Amino acid sequence: MIEILSLVAPFFGLIFLGFFSGRLAKLPEDGLAWLNFFIIYMALPALFFDLLSSTPLDQLEGWSFIVVTTLCAYIIYMFAVVVAIVWRKVSLAEAAMQGVAGSYSNIGYMGPGLTLSVLGAPAAVPTALIFCFDNALQFILTPILMAMSGASQEKPARIALLIARKILLHPFIVASALGIAAAAIQFQTPAPLQRVIGFLSGAAAPCALFAMGVTIALRPITRIPAEVPWLLFVKLALHPLLIWVLLSWAGDYDPIWVYTAILMASLPPALNVFVMARQYGVWIERASSMVLIGTLVSIPTLTLMILAVTSGVLPADLFPGS
Repeated sequence: MIEILSLVAPFFGLIFLGFFSGRLAKLPEDGLAWLNFFIIYMALPALFFDLLSSTPLDQLEGWSFIVVTTLCAYIIYMFAVVVAIVWRKVSLAEAAMQGVAGSYSNIGYMGPGLTLSVLGAPAAVPTALIFCFDNALQFILTPILMAMSGASQEKPARIALLIARKILLHPFIVASALGIAAAAIQFQTPAPLQRVIGFLSGAAAPCALFAMGVTIALRPITRIPAEVPWLLFVKLALHPLLIWVLLSWAGDYDPIWVYTAILMASLPPALNVFVMARQYGVWIERASSMVLIGTLVSIPTLTLMILAVTSGVLPADLFPGS
């Protein structure tokens, strides 16, 4: 258990350092702009490129794994949307935001650092693949549902262009594609450039987690929205359970890949939930609450999941030999 806490403590410790810094310093949110730029356009892309470019190409062929994990994210997204409309009686625009909250893990800021710390270097490839395709799914589904709801006034052609641009030009996805291309041609990064990439990669997780804590601190909770408890159950329990069951049913995957997918699904809601809510002017305050409360609740749930994975309590395949 001490080893598990030593893995989890740095991640949540950096988030809380950022949170308390944000509360104590009371600096304007504009001050985060350059740090967020550094994280999104420099540090995390360097990390993804570094991980994938050094991976043999035959390890990057995981299409059935991609289909299953992306399908799980889609099922969870649509489940949350349907429940929000049928049970909570909300508009399609709000339901779409709840779909994002229930299915979009913090796979960018927390994912790589956590999976690599817990599972080691073999977790790099499934981490990057899940990140790319889960992001692509969110960039496709949310604009379409927002257009259907009337929250977005863009024409269909314009929406399609925006979706393509978000997917093809996202810095993480571009870096991943370059990393795969480098692996394919066995490109050897020149030593000076590799050192720069190494510096950037090392800064990715600490800066991202600290910035996440500050961002949460600058959006205090006034009340706990009624939909937060059931959405957190969907995000922190139902999503990883569905991943585990479907990967076990679909094929005989490397245990490291299965555990990576489960841990990625067990992460709390991403900050992008709030970013998207603010972009469309829907569910903004509740999205902020969802991210903060989800991060707090995930401390014990994620710790237990890591303990189950590392101790062997959680089998990688529910249906061995099937």
